[in-house]
Amino acid sequence: MIRFEDVSVTYEGSAAPTVRGVDLTVPEGELVLLVGPSGVGKSTLLGTVSGLVPHFTGGTLRGRVTVAGRDTRTHKPRELADVVGTVGQDPLAHFVTDTVEDELAYGMESLGLAPGVMRRRVEETLDLLGLAELRDRPIATLSGGQRQRVAIGSVLTPHPRVLVLDEPTSALDPAAAEEVLAVLQRLVHDLGTTVLMAEHRLERVVQYADQVLLLAAPGEPPVLGDPAELMARSPVCPPVVALGRIAGWSPLPLTVRDARRRAGALRERLAGTEPRQEEAAVRPVERPASRWPRPRKERTPEKVPAAAVERLAVRRGRVEALRRVDLTVTPGETVALMGRNGAGKSTLLSTLVGLLEPTSGTVRVGGAVPHSTAPRRLIRHVGLVPQEPRDLLYADTVAAECAAADRDAGAAAGACRALVSELLPGIADDTHPRDLSEGQRLALALAIVLTSRPPLLLLDEPTRGLDYAAKARLVTILRGLAAEGHAIVLATHDVELAAEIAHRVVILADGEVVADGPTAQVVVSSPAFAPQVTKILAPREWLTVTQVREALGAAEGAS
Repeated sequence: MIRFEDVSVTYEGSAAPTVRGVDLTVPEGELVLLVGPSGVGKSTLLGTVSGLVPHFTGGTLRGRVTVAGRDTRTHKPRELADVVGTVGQDPLAHFVTDTVEDELAYGMESLGLAPGVMRRRVEETLDLLGLAELRDRPIATLSGGQRQRVAIGSVLTPHPRVLVLDEPTSALDPAAAEEVLAVLQRLVHDLGTTVLMAEHRLERVVQYADQVLLLAAPGEPPVLGDPAELMARSPVCPPVVALGRIAGWSPLPLTVRDARRRAGALRERLAGTEPRQEEAAVRPVERPASRWPRPRKERTPEKVPAAAVERLAVRRGRVEALRRVDLTVTPGETVALMGRNGAGKSTLLSTLVGLLEPTSGTVRVGGAVPHSTAPRRLIRHVGLVPQEPRDLLYADTVAAECAAADRDAGAAAGACRALVSELLPGIADDTHPRDLSEGQRLALALAIVLTSRPPLLLLDEPTRGLDYAAKARLVTILRGLAAEGHAIVLATHDVELAAEIAHRVVILADGEVVADGPTAQVVVSSPAFAPQVTKILAPREWLTVTQVREALGAAEGAS
């Protein structure tokens, strides 16, 4: 179905090809997962299949890529539209209409399909992706995850023979991601659709792959093969594989079910040990000394909330996005907001940063009322990294963005640039922000907000587009901020991130708080939001591979 013949792609200004030596065939009716660190050329390789590379991205394509017999060098993307459906990392760049139903129908209209066929396929897709209740909604009012499902649905309705998907589950909650992946699997198994997918959250998708296309390092020829065999040597891997590596399992399991079957000996090795849990830093409040002596007595240092929300309700148009929400966040504490797409997570963050006014209830951040506080004063209390990083990016180069961030924050020159380098090394100063990948744009936006070192940091889907190495660097930075007393609230569908860094998990459903407690207690009792290690080693409250590795190392050292 897809044939690569000695393909390489070199972009203007690059000393070496982004991808090279690609010579392989992707057979019809298989789901092939592209695996590799950020920057190895996964998106470029996908672009050669859809025709976006080089027709829209520029650069030089050497060799030949054919899809269903059509050469992508001589066929532009619109001439491949009946064969190839493409969803990129940014759903907003994909939309051409205003409402969900119109967007699902647009691709079929462009191909001239009969109205009866179009109507039937729209209804099928609405049901497949759980979008029926949103059919008349303006796309601008949807959450990020809902938009992602609409973008996927819009390429499914024309029934292409090949689907090219770049980070298709990055903005989806765990349940929605499973639904989308189940749909893709049905298309592969029942209709013979060929799916080529790049995804950083391998814990969600690797078990669905028929084959893995491993891009281990920039410029190295990719290798196509069995998922378990290639996961054994991949530089990036999901927690279930990482756990299998330290436990010495062979072959490595790709699913929680397989790992649970083989975890008996590991459970015995961990018996009698308790996982190390993250504890929030306690920051005492400094008070002026009293003139009068007082009896000395031990007491817990008092913590003044970084954010306090009481009985909050917010309406967005006809939708009651939040109702009766109570939330207190203290300095040094990291709180993960979780819940299905549209549950109200982004609305709560927007209210905390003053972008939305409460319909009722109260919100205070560092003693300020966000919606009635001037922005220049509010940034001393709170900073938000939004779900769409481009909302913070205005300059023509990375260097200019960083310089502006240093000036706005009153920070030393180079402070923002140092943070960018720490999060994602290798980004050149003269790079235009629009030429960055989603993960790189996120790193830049995060660095801009962190430069002002706000007491309360808000992050909306902070690991979208980040590979495991970049995520580990982000975790290190956020832990350091929390240790210094910064409060952090992150809205995320990344259960592995929440397990790694959050002291508390707050779960929202239909605008209400339905769970609020220590991370281990909340996620262990929630199949939807439990990380892979928890599912494998339940009912013990193990959350991460790091906890298991530390426990095994301590046990071996004591023996």
